[in-house]
Amino acid sequence: MRKRVIIMGAAGRDFHNFNVFFRDNDEYEVVAFTATQIPDIAGRKYPAELAGKLYPEGIPIYHEDDLDNLIKENKVDFVVFSYSDVSHEYVMNRASKALAAGANFMLLGPGSTMVKSVKPVISVCAVRTGAGKSQTTRRVAEILRKLGKKTVVVRHPMPYGDLTKQVVQRFASLEDLDKHHCTIEEREEYEPHIDRGNVVYAGVDYEKILRQAEQEADVVLWDGGNNDFPFFKTDLHIVVADPHRPGHEVTYHPGETNLRMADIIIINKVDTAYPEDIQMVRENARSANPKAIIIDAASPIYVENHESIKGKKVLVIEDGPTLTHGEMAYGAGYVAAEKYGAAEIIDPRPYAVGSIKKTYQKFTQLEMILPAMGYSPKQLSELEETINSVPADLVIVATPINLGKILKINKPYVRVKYELQEIGKPDLEDIIKEFFATREK
Repeated sequence: MRKRVIIMGAAGRDFHNFNVFFRDNDEYEVVAFTATQIPDIAGRKYPAELAGKLYPEGIPIYHEDDLDNLIKENKVDFVVFSYSDVSHEYVMNRASKALAAGANFMLLGPGSTMVKSVKPVISVCAVRTGAGKSQTTRRVAEILRKLGKKTVVVRHPMPYGDLTKQVVQRFASLEDLDKHHCTIEEREEYEPHIDRGNVVYAGVDYEKILRQAEQEADVVLWDGGNNDFPFFKTDLHIVVADPHRPGHEVTYHPGETNLRMADIIIINKVDTAYPEDIQMVRENARSANPKAIIIDAASPIYVENHESIKGKKVLVIEDGPTLTHGEMAYGAGYVAAEKYGAAEIIDPRPYAVGSIKKTYQKFTQLEMILPAMGYSPKQLSELEETINSVPADLVIVATPINLGKILKINKPYVRVKYELQEIGKPDLEDIIKEFFATREK
């Protein structure tokens, strides 16, 4: 008898775990996926075209709220937890629900899920969403370009559309973003790489993605999502920690896994965090992983026309995932508003509509800032309506992309940008040079 399985996920790690461990494994039968974190991903199917010969009808995807009933109705043997950026307490709460309903609870680790590359792999991951992976990945890509290495970036999955059309996605131009109907979250991750001339791959089937990426790369650069660990076996593992959330590096899943696996731990945002919080992160990192190299870094903000902020009533828009499942209450936009003398930061909550209003109801730490939610055309429209209803003189946009290119914003706006700056030696360039020098001996 095949063991009956439910995979708990959020349209990312769950599909990868299925593909590499369960898809052609006749010891198990995956009866369902459950979904959370991302709007509108429940009620779909993991399609038969991707599910393999054991699943000619595909696999249904339900909302995680249905987990108890699904376990009982399907006589499930194993519940496999397969998403990220949640506290250890949260994981064990889901484990308790699964156990109480009569199932075993299971986590799949790197040994069972990492795909081996024939090319060197450098990975950039984090202990929490919003720690600074994106600017760190851009910094690593810049170093690799300087060293003459042809680098292909492979991004952690965000397949929220038609999965059969997202098996392997290649992004080399801004037109590719439109062709693949990318959400705001996808654009935020892909567009800065494309602007710098880097090819980006993403999608659903990461074995296929890796094999195609290897054909045009000297180095594969894994750009992690949330605080998940890499899908590929990594030769140099860089992990970013955030002293604005001290202690989270050892209390969130699977961020602590990343911390313990890291070759390099970057303590980011040291220019804006409290010294005692930086020290806590440093002590936790040293205790969990004494062999890792620790680098201090800053992510200073840059605002074009920053003088236009002074004395204005402003609406602040921040990166969505950082605020939602990243649980941050503010970001670079809020810092810019205060630094450059905004007269008032307007509370956007009274003006929120539709799913944007529901986002505030779910993530109660959000007060004076607007998360850039845009997982569907409808949600994009609701975001635009919310922005245009706020009676602000100026909008401060702190998302990695130019929202003004995809939304019709009815008031002036300025963009906040930030890049990684290491402090002290050795820095990333020193370590990466040594990495290749050692490999080439």
